Amino acid sequence: MSILKIARIGHPVLLKKTHELKDIGSEKIKKIVYDMSETMIDSNGIGLAAPQVHLSQRLFIFRNPDIEENEEIQITALINPIVQNLSDDTNEAWEGCLSIPGMLGLVRRYSKIKYSGYDLKGNMISNTAEGLHARVVQHEFDHLNGILYTSRLTHKDAFGYADEIEHYWKKNEEK
Repeated sequence: MSILKIARIGHPVLLKKTHELKDIGSEKIKKIVYDMSETMIDSNGIGLAAPQVHLSQRLFIFRNPDIEENEEIQITALINPIVQNLSDDTNEAWEGCLSIPGMLGLVRRYSKIKYSGYDLKGNMISNTAEGLHARVVQHEFDHLNGILYTSRLTHKDAFGYADEIEHYWKKNEEK
């Protein structure tokens, strides 16, 4: 397995809509997913989309925080995904991105979603998600459509370096 180079904000690959994969289940796709997994873990990420590693393909991986126990990391690969909201309810939370290192932004996302796509074996998978799980899937799905979280900020001032956000914004939110 290999650690892949992560595209950072400003690189055009992050702003393009991706292409569907035809060779689902192939060894080539499995290698990409394994390398992306290694890269995500090495970067302490919770999700990673193909455009973030310079591939314009409809594929992302994510860790499901709802099912990780005993520090065992479980990674889901979703190929040619579809994501839909299940209600109009939304919530706001701070998000980071491996392509925008050291920064956070306050983003509004749907609270409950349904997602589907293909796994590494070419089987259709489908699930519903809420909370952080839903947020991660929506964030990674946005990458496949050339959308960065910075375009979804709840307010233009709700963006900055993580240490400043932790110090000034989050302290005030707790009061």
